[in-house]
Amino acid sequence: MSNPAVSNFKPRRRGIRLLASVSVALIALGLTSCSTSSDGDDGAPAGESTTSETRVISTDRGDVTVPADPQRIAVLSAGFAGYLYTLDAPIAITDTRLLGVTNLDGGFPPQWAEKAKAQGTKELPAGEALNIEAIAQADPDLIIGGGQGYSAVLANDAYDQLAAIAPTVLIPSSVNTWQGELEAVADAAGEADKVDGLLQAYEDKVAQVSDAITVPGSPVAYLLSLSTNEPSFIPQTAALPTLLSEVGFEADDIITKAGNPELYGSGDSFIVSPELLGSVATAPVMFVVPVAGRTLDELKQDPAYAGLPAFSDNKVYELPATSYRPDYDGVMSTLDTIQQTFAS
Repeated sequence: MSNPAVSNFKPRRRGIRLLASVSVALIALGLTSCSTSSDGDDGAPAGESTTSETRVISTDRGDVTVPADPQRIAVLSAGFAGYLYTLDAPIAITDTRLLGVTNLDGGFPPQWAEKAKAQGTKELPAGEALNIEAIAQADPDLIIGGGQGYSAVLANDAYDQLAAIAPTVLIPSSVNTWQGELEAVADAAGEADKVDGLLQAYEDKVAQVSDAITVPGSPVAYLLSLSTNEPSFIPQTAALPTLLSEVGFEADDIITKAGNPELYGSGDSFIVSPELLGSVATAPVMFVVPVAGRTLDELKQDPAYAGLPAFSDNKVYELPATSYRPDYDGVMSTLDTIQQTFAS
């Protein structure tokens, strides 16, 4: 057996801070794999060796033996499906609930609906618990879940049932950058050799966008528009502000302005009282991300927001929900939107 090695991608001239945090997350995860060979004990002629059809993945749940080339993957978090479609991995069944994009009514998220239909992927019925029967009927040879959000909790609670169906790899919530998720999912699915090329394409896109835009000012705040209508913000440490800092958008230290509030979920949002909105949202530039909440045009009609500096100076811009917790395609499409919006 070859020595297990932690997967790493090479830092390039941009994104060093991001990639460093990813490496730490991957080391904490201990996500490693190894291939094995045999010396005839699997039926090969004596003296010849054959490559094993399985690999070993080290996870928080222990070592998991997975197919080297899985053909029917069950995906328990819609946030991971996009990565797998980008990697051209075969998905037999997947969760379809993508925050701010789809809901319990079903239907594939638009950004990968065509790929899902082309593969014949089935929708995993949504509910308050995982539909174990539907997963079993899909006859997967690999199950991938975990990550962020409610679906990760469901997968963790049902791990023993899932592992009885097929090898199950749960990506922990500590891997909370899109680079870390991409690498972890690709390693589990046997597609790690494609990651470096995707990251290079990202670095090229960052360079292209940086050279093509004029940033309208700084610092920048990120408002999360939720269905509750509570003033919600994305902290400067989260995925979207970190991404846009790579192309010149300096994020406001909104956590300090809000008095170091409790961060919800995986640490990528927090809520302030309406009374504090005016003292927190003082940045001269703002992005609004509607996630099942009011659009930018609707917020402009609300006096509580209309009087904020970015709103009154007409330096507030809307980004799609897919930019909030972006997968690889979400990152690339967000950069395209930024280039189109702020082209010099």
